[in-house]
Amino acid sequence: QVQLVESGGGLVQPGGSLRLSCKASGTIFSINTMGWYRQAPGKERELVARISSGRTIYADSVKGRFTISRDNAENTVYLQMNSLKPEDTAVYYCNVEGSLYGVGNVFPKFISGGQGTQVTVSS
Repeated sequence: QVQLVESGGGLVQPGGSLRLSCKASGTIFSINTMGWYRQAPGKERELVARISSGRTIYADSVKGRFTISRDNAENTVYLQMNSLKPEDTAVYYCNVEGSLYGVGNVFPKFISGGQGTQVTVSS
């Protein structure tokens, strides 16, 4: 019922920039929270950034370098990544939480995750 399409990953040199995007589609009534997680080889998945009701949260490791934003009209979340470091190498996953159109006054909640997009920072 909810599809997420991620794009923007790739190979970049240290100090470079990338912009990830994630567009949600389907029978969506509203979206509350949109965010990005990442998982590096041999490590647990971690929160990178999250945006909800205009408030943003960032992992300490990316503060000052990454910026999360969203386009509510397009149900799209972006992650602008600047000053990339080799330790930012990971698969980045989009995550979206909201409500679906239902029957009557019932709006089922949903949590949906993307397939992931690879970000590699290497010279």
